[in-house]
Amino acid sequence: MSAEVIYGSELAQSMRDEMKEEVVKLREQGIVPGLTVILIGEDPASKSYVRGKQKASDYVGVDSDLMTLPESTTEEELLSLIKKLNEQETVHGILVQLPLPKHINEEKIIEAISPEKDVDGFHPINIGRMMTGKDTFFPCTPFGIIQMLKSKNIEIAGKHAVVIGRSNIVGKPVGQLLLNENATVTYCHSKTNNMKDYIASADILIVAVGIEHFINGDFIKEGAVVIDVGVNRTAEGTLTGDVNFDSAKEKASYITPVPKGVGPMTITMLLHNTIKSAKIAHGVYNG
Repeated sequence: MSAEVIYGSELAQSMRDEMKEEVVKLREQGIVPGLTVILIGEDPASKSYVRGKQKASDYVGVDSDLMTLPESTTEEELLSLIKKLNEQETVHGILVQLPLPKHINEEKIIEAISPEKDVDGFHPINIGRMMTGKDTFFPCTPFGIIQMLKSKNIEIAGKHAVVIGRSNIVGKPVGQLLLNENATVTYCHSKTNNMKDYIASADILIVAVGIEHFINGDFIKEGAVVIDVGVNRTAEGTLTGDVNFDSAKEKASYITPVPKGVGPMTITMLLHNTIKSAKIAHGVYNG
C-alpha cells in the first residue's frame, strides 16, 4: 500500500482561484481587501515568505502593501506604526513578519494589533475565541491543515490525533482545531515519555518539530494520516520535512509532501482571513 499524497499546492491554487472570483465581486461593491505586511531587517527566509505573500495577494486581487523597516527600528516606532494601521480603514489585515529582532518584544507587538485585523490569528483574543469554539481568525497553518484533511473527506470526529510539537504558531492551535472537530487529541513534545507509543496509536499524526526526518515509517500505524509541517534544509541544500516521506508513505493512507504540502496553504488561509476581515468591516460577512 502506498499513501495518497495530499498536495497543498494544488488545493491552495483551487482556493485562490475561488478567492480571485470573490474579490472581483467585492470590488464591484467598492470593497477592496487590504493587507499590510511589515518586514523588519534583512532575514532571507522572511524576505522569501513575504515575496510569496505579495505574489499570492496580487493573484487574488488583495491590495498588499509591504513596509520594509531597518533592523534598528525601535519597539516604540513599530508600536506607533501598528496604532496608525489599526485606525486606517483601507487596511483589513496587519501582519508583522516573525521572527523580530531581539530588542523588540514579539508578544507586545502581537497584542498591539487590533484583533479585528489580526489575520495571522495570533492575538490572545482570537486564540481565546478559537479555544471556546467561536468563529474568529484562525492561525493560518493549522487552519490550512484542517482544510487539507477536509478536502480529502478524511474523518476527524472520533479519531485519535497526535500532535508532535507545542508551538503557539502550529502545535497548540492545530490540536485545538482538531478538538473543535471532535477528534481526541494528544500533544507530544520534548518532555514526553514513550513518545513512540503515542505515535503508534495515532489515526492522524501532525508533525511540527523542525527536525529533519524525526519520524520514519516504522513509528506510524498502518493507514494513519500523516501531516508534515516541518521545513528543513538538507546538507545538499534541498528542502525536506520532519517525516521520512519515502518510508512513511508505505504505511500511511494519506501523507503531505515537503515542499508542496502544508506551506502553500498557510499563505492561502492568510488571504482567506484578509478577505473575511474586509467583509466583516463592510457588514457583508455572513459566516
